[in-house]
Amino acid sequence: MKGRRRPRLSFVWLQACSGCEISLLNSGERLPDLLNKVEIVYFPLLMDRKCGGEGEFDLPEADVGFVSGSVSSDEHLTLLYALRRRCRTLVSFGTCATHGGIPALRNRWSAEATLETVFPGTPGQPTLPAEVPALLDRVYSVDEKVRVDFCLPGCPPHPETIAAVIETLVTGEQPRLPGKSVCETCPTIRTGEMHRTVRRFLNNAEYNSEEPVERMRCLLEQGLLCMGPVTVGGCGGPATPLCVQARVPCRGCYGPVRSEGNQLLDMLNVLASHGVDHRSIVDRQSLLRFSGAHGLLRSVRKTEGVVLMSEKGNKKSS
Repeated sequence: MKGRRRPRLSFVWLQACSGCEISLLNSGERLPDLLNKVEIVYFPLLMDRKCGGEGEFDLPEADVGFVSGSVSSDEHLTLLYALRRRCRTLVSFGTCATHGGIPALRNRWSAEATLETVFPGTPGQPTLPAEVPALLDRVYSVDEKVRVDFCLPGCPPHPETIAAVIETLVTGEQPRLPGKSVCETCPTIRTGEMHRTVRRFLNNAEYNSEEPVERMRCLLEQGLLCMGPVTVGGCGGPATPLCVQARVPCRGCYGPVRSEGNQLLDMLNVLASHGVDHRSIVDRQSLLRFSGAHGLLRSVRKTEGVVLMSEKGNKKSS
């Protein structure tokens, strides 16, 4: 309708690699039409606009806010609170935001142990300069710190899925994502005969490169640690999952297929049900390489109360 204000979108990234934002830009011919329907008011990857001075963030108001990356420092936390206050709908954008992603692998250790390992220095001296934002005690997903209205997992999410979610959200409706696992969308051949031990990821799968992927035997049956049974699908859009297209096992980058699922425990259950020796897995905690937030890699102490944002933007502990 002529004269009607276009929905305002804001994009913020925390500890992220920009892969989610680049995936949006890769939506091809759909992108120009999408940009004509919305007004992007904040997007550091595309816009040269500062959002505030030291210790504060003055973000513009938005109808929908997208936040990518995990919450790893006090600066991330301050920026996240500011975004939650300034947008009506908040979307966790990508697996780092929804489940912690690769950055949450440091949750296996304390922040102090991580810094001492990565930045060895002189005993008794500060490891990092004072102007570098302080690390939080652990890496958090976005929903552990603020109220989230919609989660869009993926490392990164598929370009078409991102565009479809934006188009749906700006109409005021709730998007629906595929609920099937990678296994359920995988076209490889199942024989029912499993390899009894897990082979190293460096081992190649057995397949004929001249034949389509539909002629390849299931990678999990071949003994490769494929996370397909416990990982939500969508990485290939409507097509074959991307890892399987490349003839390598799923690594679990979209997070658990079950709501509040634990990819480590769920995958061990899958292996056990097929008679696979779980002791042959070199590093079992690596099954949480993309979903180490929510206290899964290291239990959250009771003193680490989760802080949420109320509708009015006030902090409250839970």
